[in-house]
Amino acid sequence: MSLAKGNSMGIVLAGLMLGIFVAAIDNTIVGTAMATIVSELGDYDKIVWVTSAYLVTEMAGMPIFGKLSDMYGRKRFFIFGMIMFLLGSVLCGTATSITELSIYRAIQGIGGGALVPIAFTILFDVIPVEKRGSMSGIFGAVFGTSSLAGPLLGAYITDHVHWRWIFYINLPLGLIALALIVFGYKESRVHMKQRIDWWGAATLVGAVVSLMFALELGGGTYAWDSARIVSLFAAAFVLFAVFLYAETKAADPIVSYSMFKQRLFASSTVAGLFYGAAFITFAMYIPIFVQGVNGGSATNSGLILLPLTLGSVVSSQIGAFLAMKTSYRNVMILSAVILVIGAVLLSTITPDTTRATLVWYMIVTGVGVGFSFSVLGMASMHGFGPNQRGSASSTMSFVRSLGMTVGLTVFGIMQRNTLAGNLKDAFAGSDSSQGSALGDIRQSLTPENRANIPADVLHKIVDALSASISHMFLWSLVPAGLALATVFFMGRSKLEIPAKGQKPDVAASGH
Repeated sequence: MSLAKGNSMGIVLAGLMLGIFVAAIDNTIVGTAMATIVSELGDYDKIVWVTSAYLVTEMAGMPIFGKLSDMYGRKRFFIFGMIMFLLGSVLCGTATSITELSIYRAIQGIGGGALVPIAFTILFDVIPVEKRGSMSGIFGAVFGTSSLAGPLLGAYITDHVHWRWIFYINLPLGLIALALIVFGYKESRVHMKQRIDWWGAATLVGAVVSLMFALELGGGTYAWDSARIVSLFAAAFVLFAVFLYAETKAADPIVSYSMFKQRLFASSTVAGLFYGAAFITFAMYIPIFVQGVNGGSATNSGLILLPLTLGSVVSSQIGAFLAMKTSYRNVMILSAVILVIGAVLLSTITPDTTRATLVWYMIVTGVGVGFSFSVLGMASMHGFGPNQRGSASSTMSFVRSLGMTVGLTVFGIMQRNTLAGNLKDAFAGSDSSQGSALGDIRQSLTPENRANIPADVLHKIVDALSASISHMFLWSLVPAGLALATVFFMGRSKLEIPAKGQKPDVAASGH
């Protein structure tokens, strides 16, 4: 795939960054408003569908749209993704029931599955090699900043305007991004003709849908050993096995095994899986610790994570700069070591841990994670030509998202079970039913509800919650340690500046 001359670089980059921001901020901003949405629309038991519907279609679409963009061009699928995302946003704002909202969120997810991986691929298409490091750092920072802006913006809009505007706000931002890409991005109409891998697409979508619903519904709506959940896991396993087989027979597979023969791509992608599992655990449970143990407010969850976010934003840019000076492996070894240290520090938190100490722990952890936002994305596309970058970028995005989903589910189960055991031990022999009647611990320990809990009971609950979260953070050393082990296999490739007269993609092809 070649690029036409006449690209307005500044306009294209602005459109890409705005598109990434709008898509990346969506889940965090919606999560902040979910309590208000459910209170108005009802059907609390169906709340899981609002999130899972988006994630299912987003994850299933990532590798498919990545491959299609390699075959037919990036621009048309970026435009398609943005249109679907904005259509879903408008429909979400008009929803009158949780069921409707879930359906419209699925439409949004289709768009999200195209936007983020294709945006990063276009970045590598239009940016000269010597500027890829700095621009990847900026794009990684945009992605990281969305985790801060989402909760803050969502809380403000929900409290001062209306929850429906958390969806409508996407419209002006998305339309600007769309216009910038439509008029600023010039792409050649000559593309590599390939066959669409229909069997691969169908089985991958089926496997992702089955796995996501099993993880979302298991342990809550249905017991883990129920027939429905077991059947969903079995279907996911069978469909994924069929997908792997289908890819060996497809003329132009969605996920090419040949890409995984490249050590840098394979190790970077697997590392992304582990980074995603570790990071989402910290991002979700640090606010719960602050709210439940220290008595903070859920509305300020964005501010609680400010040190983690700032650490990741800064290190994202530093990592991209270092990748031009030394190998991807060296940068990611430093990153993974810092991440392991951060996980160890967070595993020591107790009710006596001061806020200042927790801030430093979050900064360390954020720095460890931030390198991965830029460097792993660069490494995953390193050495691939324009006709494979879409598949490489989307596969990395898909695997990272899968790691986040599985990690959040596994560690969430671990934390809930540990908390239940701690509460049972704390209230053993007591006539108080407080320990078993708390329900959602996060809601029970809001500032308003804390005042109504007897001091001795509150002390036991806080100790139990704190111990369950620190215990879970200790187990997060598993994915962090696996990430460290994986990055050692990345080889010596680095982002090289091409000599005069040398083709950029040749200079960056690695060793």
